[in-house]
Amino acid sequence: MKAGDLRHRVTFEQKVTTYDPDSNEPLVEWVEFATVWAAIKDLSVREFIAAQSTQSEVTCRIVTRYRDGFDATMRARHDGKVYNLHGVLRDPVSGKEYLTFPASEGVNDG
Repeated sequence: MKAGDLRHRVTFEQKVTTYDPDSNEPLVEWVEFATVWAAIKDLSVREFIAAQSTQSEVTCRIVTRYRDGFDATMRARHDGKVYNLHGVLRDPVSGKEYLTFPASEGVNDG
């Protein structure tokens, strides 16, 4: 992967649940996990049609260098947009070079 391909500054956030000390109600908030350089790639027409045939919501892929700790319960933010992650895919060769996140744009549960 070329460094020039990673031209988007993307913030990954994880959901944290705390409890209100007075009412003991759960409070859900998104906190920053990591801000990294990434590539945001829209699906090609062929991929988009294939995704629609399987009822998938995936509209793009976010690709970043490998880093421990990412999971599909997180979300990503870039340029005022929120992306819901639908999985974490490691590169097929070593599994430690880059990560691909199938994603869809829009706020979901938070």
